[in-house]
Amino acid sequence: MNFNPYKRKFGMCMSVLLSSLFVHAQTPSTPEIPLTIKEVWQLTDSNSRKLQMKQLEVLAAEAGIQVARSERLPEIAANGVLAHIFQMPIYEKGLFHTPSQYPVEPKYYKVSADAYLNIYNGGKTNREIAASRKENELAIVKKNLTKQEIHYIAAVYFYDVYRNKSYQLLLQQDIKDREKQLHEINELYKNGTVLKSDVLRAELRLSKQRMLLTEIENSIVIASQKLNLLTGSADDVRCNPIVSDAEADPVMLKGLSDYLSEAQSGSFKVQISEKEQELSELKLKQTKSNVLPSIGLFGEYMYAYPQIQFYPYALSLYSNGMAGIKLKVPISSFYTNKHKVKVAAIQLHRQEVEDEEVRENLRQEVQEYYIRYTESLKRIEVASENITQASESYRIVQNTYFNQLALLTDLLDAETQLLQSRFELTTAKVNARIQYYQLQKAVGTL
Repeated sequence: MNFNPYKRKFGMCMSVLLSSLFVHAQTPSTPEIPLTIKEVWQLTDSNSRKLQMKQLEVLAAEAGIQVARSERLPEIAANGVLAHIFQMPIYEKGLFHTPSQYPVEPKYYKVSADAYLNIYNGGKTNREIAASRKENELAIVKKNLTKQEIHYIAAVYFYDVYRNKSYQLLLQQDIKDREKQLHEINELYKNGTVLKSDVLRAELRLSKQRMLLTEIENSIVIASQKLNLLTGSADDVRCNPIVSDAEADPVMLKGLSDYLSEAQSGSFKVQISEKEQELSELKLKQTKSNVLPSIGLFGEYMYAYPQIQFYPYALSLYSNGMAGIKLKVPISSFYTNKHKVKVAAIQLHRQEVEDEEVRENLRQEVQEYYIRYTESLKRIEVASENITQASESYRIVQNTYFNQLALLTDLLDAETQLLQSRFELTTAKVNARIQYYQLQKAVGTL
């Protein structure tokens, strides 16, 4: 008795059953949260550790302004001394003879308070306040730059999940079509119109597609975990990207000159360079002011026992105070400060050169990202045309194969080309969006 037909039927049933179990096993049981790219950015703004650290730096810089302002307040101090005074030996006959002991009052204590109010110190206090404000502005700009970079990274992960999910849908549909096609080829084989090799090739192709589907599903899991770290979501949560038709469509660009001019004023890198240059200018002025005199009001008052400051001495409690104007001229700074000024001037010049380099690199980045984005738009057009051509080619080869006018290899090549064209269109759209975000990041509008 010939069991070959029953073996083939049993094999087909087992393959269908195993494939359904395989796909079911790969289906994630974790919850999926639908998110748009703006919602993802809102989550990163609230949960990003890097942004939290930058915010703390901003708060520290704000506190630094208050510290600099407090330098304008008078300096007030209270002092107290409690001491035991030893007897005073007097060497009347020389150092190598026994001295006479002059009795002194062994107890001594003093309580005093003093104050100093700066009137003029070469403008150092005002420059310290201005420098603290610049540091606060610099901290804010650095925070905005970090926020922009995190937005870009989150967009890369977001569209990575979106791209792989699109691949997943395309591949799942392709697997269904290939299973249907395998069934048709098996029917042809039963009728003796095709060889066993065609069945094996079709099964091999279907097995490869299932393995590719597994790789894509794993890529979705990995990209989702990376996105969860930025958004602060739990590890067992999966992002389901929601991309509207308007977001998927290409964005019309302005002229390159418009982006270049916008980048010169809006780029956070340029703003950081400018503020660092302004800080260097303040440091140079501050160093030059080291040769200027300082003037201030002072006052002090004290209670002490015994009275040993003025003659004649007295074993009594006494008080004393004074007030006036204190003038300090740093004479040594006239010959020691010139080297400090030279160092500060070199640092300022270095900052100016660095600012020019930042602007040059920015122009190059904007031009490169602009060109790459226009290139990605062209790729979308080409990918759309390729799908039309690949679909028509597949239709023709499929008809000719089942009419015994073409080989199975030709049909498999046409199927592969059609699926690849659909993948390329999805990739082109995602890459175009990422390139556009990269251009926005360089300009400072992301």
